[in-house]
Amino acid sequence: MTSKVEAPPLATRIDDLLTCVHCGFCLPACPTYELLGNECDSPRGRLYLMRAVAEGRLEAGDRSFALHIDQCLGCRACEPVCPSGVRYGNLLEHARHTRSEAGTLTDRVARLVLRLIFANRWLGSIFWAALRLLRASGLPLVIARAGRPGKMPGPLRFATAMLAATAPRLSGELRAIRWRRRRARMSVWRSGAGRSGPPDGELVALLEGCVMSGLFGYVNRATERLVHAHGAPTARLPGGLCCGALHAHAGDLKTARRLARRVIVAFESSRAEHLLTNSAGCGAAMKEYGDWLSDDPDFSARAERVAHRVRDACEWLAGRPSPEFRSMRAQMGYDAPCHLLHAQRINEAPLELLSRVPSLEVEELPRSDRCCGGAGMYGLTRRRLSEDLLTRKLYEALDLGVRTLATGNPGCLMQIGAGALVHRLPLQAIHPVELLDGLVESGSSGTS
Repeated sequence: MTSKVEAPPLATRIDDLLTCVHCGFCLPACPTYELLGNECDSPRGRLYLMRAVAEGRLEAGDRSFALHIDQCLGCRACEPVCPSGVRYGNLLEHARHTRSEAGTLTDRVARLVLRLIFANRWLGSIFWAALRLLRASGLPLVIARAGRPGKMPGPLRFATAMLAATAPRLSGELRAIRWRRRRARMSVWRSGAGRSGPPDGELVALLEGCVMSGLFGYVNRATERLVHAHGAPTARLPGGLCCGALHAHAGDLKTARRLARRVIVAFESSRAEHLLTNSAGCGAAMKEYGDWLSDDPDFSARAERVAHRVRDACEWLAGRPSPEFRSMRAQMGYDAPCHLLHAQRINEAPLELLSRVPSLEVEELPRSDRCCGGAGMYGLTRRRLSEDLLTRKLYEALDLGVRTLATGNPGCLMQIGAGALVHRLPLQAIHPVELLDGLVESGSSGTS
C-alpha cells in the first residue's frame, strides 16, 4: 500500500531555519554571491528570506523571494563550511515547493512537463528516443558550432549544444577507448555473463536513471562492465527509473516522493546489497530518501535502509580490489560534481580510481569545488549567470593544459561539453567510469 503524504510547507521547517546563526562563513563559498555581490543571493540571505516567508512576514509569491530563490544553483557548497550544520539543500527544496505553490502559469507548466517526461516511463521513452534520433542527425552539432565564438549563445542554441555534447564524439586515444567498449558490449547481459558474476561477489543494483539511460546509455553499460571487472554481479532496475531529484530541485516534492517510492520498491525486489548510480545528483537525492519520506508510516523505515545502501559508482569501485588497467600516457583534468563533493562529501574516490591507470596524469581543477553553472536546467533558464560560471570553468581547464576533463554527473558533462562546442575550445568531457571501462585489460577482474 502506498501512502500519499503531502509535502510540508516551509513553515514546518522553522527550527531548521533558526539553525543559521548568520556567521557569514557561507558567503565566500557561494558562486552566486561571488558573481553578484548581493546578500540576498547568498545562502545566509536566502535563509533570511525563507524565514520571513515561514513566519508570515513575506508572501511566498513575492517577486523578490522568487528571484533570489530561483537564482540559487543548489550546489550546496555552503553546507561543508557551515559551522552550525544548516541543511541548506533540504531547505531550498521546501522553499521552492512553497514558492511554486504560489507560482505563475510558467511554473505550473514547467512542473507538468517534468511530470510528463521524467515521471511517466512511456512518454519519457518516446521523448528520449526522439532526442537520440535528433542527435544522430548531426543537426545539434551544426547548430552548436554555427554561432560566433566568444558570444554568449541563446537558450535554444545552448540546448542543442547540450544535446550534441551527449554524443560519443571523441578522438585519439579516447576514441580507441570507446571502440574497445563497443567490442565488449555483446559480452554483457545478452550472454548472461552479467547475471552470474563471481560466486563470492555481492550483488549490486544499478539505477540507470532517466537522463543517463536516455542520453548516456553507453556510460551505463560501461558502469555495468566495470562493476563486473571489479568482481561483482549486477541486477538492473527498470529502465528509465527516475530518482526524483529533478522534481525535488524544482519544488515538486509530491512527485519526488512518489518516484522515490518506486525506486525503493524496485531496489528491494532486486535483493541487491547496494544501490549504485553513476549520476552524482541521483546519488545525493537517494541518500536523502529517509528525510523525504520521514512522515510516511509505510516507507520511512524502508527509505532509511535504502538510503544507507546507496553508493556512487566511483565510491563503490574505489573500495574494491582493482582489475589491471592498460597504460594511457596522457594528462587529464578532474572536476568534482557539486552533488558528489558538497552533498555526498566524496572527493578522493574518483581521483583514486583514475590514479590506478598507469602513466595517466590526473590533476584536479584549481576551483573544482565551484559549480560549472549546469545545475539541472539552470544553464537554460539563467543564461547570463550560468555562462559566467561556465566560462571560468572552461578556461581553468585550458590554463591547466588539459584537453580532457573527467566529471561524474550528466548535467556537468552536458554543460562543459556544450560550452566547449559553442566556444570551439579543444576540450572534451568524459565520465570517469567510461574512461576506466575502456582501459580494463581483457580477462582482468578485481585481484589487486
